[in-house]
Amino acid sequence: MIQALGLTSNSRKDLPPAVDDVSFDARAGHLTALLGAPGSGRTTVLRLMLELQQGRGITYFRGRPLHRIAHPSREVGVLLGDVPGHPARSVRGHLRMLCAAAGVPVRRADEVLEVVGLVSLRDERLGTLSRAMDRRLGLGCALLSDPHTLVLDDPADGLSSRENRWLYGVLRAHATQGGTVLFTVGDPKEAARTADRIVTLEKGRVVADQDAEDFARTRLRPRVAVRTPHAARLATLLAKEARTKRRSVEVVREDGNRLYVYGSTCADIGETAFRHGVLVHQLADETGDMGASAAQRFVDAESAAATGPLGAPSPIGSHASGTTPAAEPTTGAPANQPTDTAAPDAQETAATPELSAPARAESPPGHYTPSVTQNSPTTPTSEDTPVASAARATSPTPGSGTEDARSLPEAAKRTPNALPSLPPPISVRSAPSPLRPLRYEVRRAAGIGTGFLTGAAVLVVSALTAVVLARIGHTPQARLLAAWPRELPLPPAALGAGLLGALAFGDEFRHPALAADRGTVPRRLGLLVAKLLVAAATALALAVLTVGCDAEVLYLVYGRELSRVPADSLSLGASWIGLVVGCAWAGVLAAGTFRSTTAGLAAVVAVPVVVVPLVQKAWEGPSVRNAAGFPMRLREVLLSQWPFGGERYLTGAVRVLAQPVGGALALSLSALFCAYLLTALRGRVR
Repeated sequence: MIQALGLTSNSRKDLPPAVDDVSFDARAGHLTALLGAPGSGRTTVLRLMLELQQGRGITYFRGRPLHRIAHPSREVGVLLGDVPGHPARSVRGHLRMLCAAAGVPVRRADEVLEVVGLVSLRDERLGTLSRAMDRRLGLGCALLSDPHTLVLDDPADGLSSRENRWLYGVLRAHATQGGTVLFTVGDPKEAARTADRIVTLEKGRVVADQDAEDFARTRLRPRVAVRTPHAARLATLLAKEARTKRRSVEVVREDGNRLYVYGSTCADIGETAFRHGVLVHQLADETGDMGASAAQRFVDAESAAATGPLGAPSPIGSHASGTTPAAEPTTGAPANQPTDTAAPDAQETAATPELSAPARAESPPGHYTPSVTQNSPTTPTSEDTPVASAARATSPTPGSGTEDARSLPEAAKRTPNALPSLPPPISVRSAPSPLRPLRYEVRRAAGIGTGFLTGAAVLVVSALTAVVLARIGHTPQARLLAAWPRELPLPPAALGAGLLGALAFGDEFRHPALAADRGTVPRRLGLLVAKLLVAAATALALAVLTVGCDAEVLYLVYGRELSRVPADSLSLGASWIGLVVGCAWAGVLAAGTFRSTTAGLAAVVAVPVVVVPLVQKAWEGPSVRNAAGFPMRLREVLLSQWPFGGERYLTGAVRVLAQPVGGALALSLSALFCAYLLTALRGRVR
């Protein structure tokens, strides 16, 4: 069950909030539709419920707010817009990657493919899917963790009638199994046809909260659409005959030559037009939309009829007012037809007193008691009277947003009509980290061909560069095997590893499948460690393959002389691997910090271009001492012998760091890691 209490968005530039004090319930086992025209605030309501937008209010999912749920994806399945996955990723690969993020078995991806009917398209790329198939995949992503609650924003947008029937059939099956389904819709007829309960929004406020039967009875009425060049004359004739025959007929004149007639039939209207010689171009039966205010008028009238002027029950048929809207010419309206007595804004103002600035300032923060107002009316029953509703709103209920009466100030206890406190603020929180980060990162990196194409391009460019350098001559053997000319800041293998590292975070921000509803990637230490491990393994493989391919190509072209292994291969190999892995890590950290692939690759190139000259100047300064004999002095300090010749490895590491590129790379990695931690901590504090 979903309980939304006092959802209010923050206003901007002295404009009224897009959503103002929206409260409603979505019951388990039912389909609840959030109905509203474009601009009514229905999407904003969902974003406030899911804590994606700042505002005020609170939403409980089975008694707990979203930020108190350990694994939100297992409780709430969300579909907001299109599937934001990488267009080159396959349907099955995308779901398998999300399985690792949600911590569910990988076989769940195949089960969901069968549920949404995408088994035959499991190898298709996301970029080639049609609109209908994309909505199916989005629903599959929402169902992946088998959540209890589904929150969908206009899931049938752009779908055919056949696809609509399939979609709502799946949602109905989920509700039948005890789940809660909340979706937004803009068509009143579709809402009445598919939902069990309909919450109507107008200008950011709840104007009606009804069952489907009441909604169809009050807002959707059968009517006859008439198009004639003599609309005014025909309307007068129909009104005259209705008065003569004492029939309840309502005629609504639209702009131009169109009429809508309620309470009559095509045959009666056609006979009237024929008798008086009125030309008719169109005559058709329709189901008319009376507008959101019609449902509001009906609920207000039902509430007034059920309680009476002084709270006593009164017959349902007797309403307090019988005036008709001035904007709609009405003839012979029935006595029990709900009509408007005042403007909706005036009704809400009279029903709900506004909090003044001093009263809001004196309200205790963190306490919110929802009040029963006519912003979200419901049809009263024997157990849902205003007194009972007010008692439930002020009494402590487990799992609800109400506070204990003891937490209210003394003045509120003594005053029966005390104003409620402001609802609690909504803070936008970052998405949780994937539950299986290493498995997620491996599937993310291997799910698209970018890494494989980049590696192949690096091997080809490196081999050609080595052949050209050998042809020119004057290149040391170590640089020849690495295909690293002196004119370039970095070899092709290092640049390729840096690009792959930058893509590890860059693709996350371009196609945020991990946090699709938030549009960003959580900066978590577990995710960073997984990306660093995968980037290091990829860079290591690229470094070994590059040297092996270069040596093989040199042997085939020039013979064994240019493909021999250098004498100090151990230290050179350590330096080479450290360079390639360091460039990959620099790309990962920079892209994760600055949220851009370009920034990650720029940080890799900046190491030899900018940082190396600075490090060289620092090493050449008079204050820097020589580090020779460091292993011997370290052995004397520890008073022990290094086993297995460990001083050689320590000496090699010191030599790597003593090189300009090695020292600059170590310095850059340290600075980028600190910047990443600072941005992650700043995001958690907010």
